[in-house]
Amino acid sequence: MTDLQQMGQRAVAAKTALQALSPQEKGNALRLAAVRLIERQEEILRANAKDMEAARANDMAQGLLDRLRLDEKRIRAMAEGLEQIAALPDPVGEVMEEWERPNGLRIRKIRVPIGVVGIIYEARPNVTADAFGLCFQTANAVILKGGSDALCSNAAIVKVLREALLELQIPEDALQLIEDRDRAVTVAFMKLKEYIDVLIPRGSAGLIQSVVENSTIPVIETGTGNCHVYVDKDADLDMAVSIIKNAKTQRIGVCNACESLVVHSDIREAFLPKLRQALAEKNVELRGDTRVCQILPEAVRATEEDYGTEYLDYILSLKTVDSLEEAIAHINRYNTRHSDCIVTENREAAEQFLREVDAACVYWNASTRFTDGFEFGFGAEIGISTQKLHARGPMGLKELTSYKYAVYGSGQVRP
Repeated sequence: MTDLQQMGQRAVAAKTALQALSPQEKGNALRLAAVRLIERQEEILRANAKDMEAARANDMAQGLLDRLRLDEKRIRAMAEGLEQIAALPDPVGEVMEEWERPNGLRIRKIRVPIGVVGIIYEARPNVTADAFGLCFQTANAVILKGGSDALCSNAAIVKVLREALLELQIPEDALQLIEDRDRAVTVAFMKLKEYIDVLIPRGSAGLIQSVVENSTIPVIETGTGNCHVYVDKDADLDMAVSIIKNAKTQRIGVCNACESLVVHSDIREAFLPKLRQALAEKNVELRGDTRVCQILPEAVRATEEDYGTEYLDYILSLKTVDSLEEAIAHINRYNTRHSDCIVTENREAAEQFLREVDAACVYWNASTRFTDGFEFGFGAEIGISTQKLHARGPMGLKELTSYKYAVYGSGQVRP
């Protein structure tokens, strides 16, 4: 069984070394890692092919297969993410606030690394490089526990990244991967509070719930994505079709894909046939309420469960409403606080939606697929946080830091 205590000790030692690196040294390391990923992509793709073969043999769902698959384009994107992270301002050491008290004490609030980050995630090999880049740039050591379905891919990526660090005489234990498939090891990892400062789960609702229930380490939840698009009575219908087609079908196996559609009753007769035609190209199954099925008789009648489901498949639930307020209430009941969108030309309606929908990211006339660290300009993301403490939405560099107060005195004592 993996010696987690030793991994924790090595991570703590590595974080001390990382915190001594200059921004230039960290940037050089990330750029070298990006180069090595491209140079050794054939090695990574061979490992990924083994994972894909095993996943198909186990009848993995199409959406999950898409998450697992790597190709040259996705490896280039991983490398580009590292380069973008290297080009971003280093947040560590930033003076967030500064003030002086009447007694002459000067107080600075300074951004600092969290320390050692643990990440448990499922079959998404690109997360391995993203997690490394963001944690390294913020001088955090990271221990990864990826899903067994992606073990070969993750191990190959970690091998390349660790060797890049060694080339620059940086401790390779800044990045460690738990390769043991035993579930008991994963549970033990969740209790490594002596060494790990924060644990971030990234994956299914079941995985996240398991970590929340079993971890003794503070957890930042990255939630599932039952994302909604609401087509308002004042929507541009062609724009709505374009946004929904992209949000639903561009990639089905991701947490920012649209799973639920809400349609104002005033435009359903004009809009739903347009939508059906656009989604027919991808054979999207529509599951709607009674008023949807009256217009689209081929639609499946939606159940209560449908409105709360993250399908990760070519399935879309539809709900008809008679007002913006009803749409907001429906979304707030069934969403997962991830990403929701309104399509409308009515600014007042849009502002009300943006203000009242309880989600990490709310959109006006744009696809929910943009909820992504890369698209937000963060270089990459450690996950999409759907909680409200410390971090919310795509988690970039700043979300992987904490802060401390530096207090400057000249002999003051408290009376």
